[in-house]
Amino acid sequence: MTDVLTRFRPLLLAAALALTVPLLQAQGRAAVRNGDFIVAVVNQELVTASELDTRLERVRREAARGRATLPPEDELRRQVLDTLIDERVQLTHARENGPRVDEAEVDRAVINVAVQNQLTPEQLRERLRREGVDYGRFRSNVRDQLVTERVREREVIARIRVTDSEVDAFLDKRRAESGNATEYNIAQILVSVREGADAAEVAQRRARADAAMARVRNGESFEAVARELSEDPNRQQGGVLGMRAADRLPDVFVESVRGLKVGETAPALLRTGAGFHLLKLVDKREADAFRVPQTRVRHILLRVSPQLSQEAAQRRLSEFKRRLEAGSASFEALARENSEDGSAPQGGDLGWAAPGTFVPEFEQAMNALPVGGLSDPVVSRFGVHLLQVVDRRQITMDVKQQRDMARNALREQKFDDAYAEWLADLRARAYVEIREAP
Repeated sequence: MTDVLTRFRPLLLAAALALTVPLLQAQGRAAVRNGDFIVAVVNQELVTASELDTRLERVRREAARGRATLPPEDELRRQVLDTLIDERVQLTHARENGPRVDEAEVDRAVINVAVQNQLTPEQLRERLRREGVDYGRFRSNVRDQLVTERVREREVIARIRVTDSEVDAFLDKRRAESGNATEYNIAQILVSVREGADAAEVAQRRARADAAMARVRNGESFEAVARELSEDPNRQQGGVLGMRAADRLPDVFVESVRGLKVGETAPALLRTGAGFHLLKLVDKREADAFRVPQTRVRHILLRVSPQLSQEAAQRRLSEFKRRLEAGSASFEALARENSEDGSAPQGGDLGWAAPGTFVPEFEQAMNALPVGGLSDPVVSRFGVHLLQVVDRRQITMDVKQQRDMARNALREQKFDDAYAEWLADLRARAYVEIREAP
């Protein structure tokens, strides 16, 4: 894959998922109109010059809106044609290998198209009739889009392999990183040594620090000795620094108190550039690498398709949000009637989820919401979502949950590469013929 294609892939994929032909025009095998010609044959599917031109124009509009810089015209045309070919490759594969999509799912998708165009289902049928589009064929095209999405999700995920050793390494790294989150409350008695002090002065200062340590060893209060002898700004507080995370403390302090029990004093003085320190562990709060927040979230998902552009899905979900905020609709009812997701029968409820369960763009939006909060429309690889956080809690994961969490996070890390490999394999097995203009 070239650098140029990699750089512009998100823009081209967004355009590929948007409305690219006149509204409600039948798809599948593209008809070749007068003056049009075929630019590519993909298995039994055709890509026409008019379709390519329409897609190019949409990419240009998207780039202008996002102020993105496009590659030279020849390179852009090649990339867009590659995207159209990839779509046809996936479509033909999905038709042969896809799961059954029930009529209820197709009904919801068709209703989304109607609502997007401010039509009732009956008006949509009439509009299709006037456009010369057979309604049965239109539903078949919608079904194709749904099946393609299901096959893509199923087969890409099936390609991802996460080994036990990878899970172990992920968990070990998480445990190590959590060490910096352990919090310590340390008290110190500091006997400072000025920069450039000679040996005699250093010995004198060492003797003062030894005397302080001896008094503490003989039972005097650490805090009292600190108030009398310490040259630390916190001496009036008994030298107590306060609870701080390990990464906000000097490493040598953490190493000196790491093995101590709460209330114990370090067995030896610590020498630093500031002078001599006698340290006491006042308190310690252990970090739990596997104590995690869980969020209960629900969503309404509209899948982007040739019949429902990303912008239209965003507008529709924004309207849902306005209705929910006005109290004129319930989230559960809107999800059951409109969401194109397996959670629709449950009112969009996705249950309790730990970090790493969802794709990053979904999780980022979810984490930014308060309990009860509604998001703006969120675009992910699955479509456009409207999210609501129902509740939050903290749990300590058991061993199985820890390993499941690790596997989910590792799968997400590997998803993009697996998708690229899957698509490359489909393309390699497909019959693709590029034709020159007549």
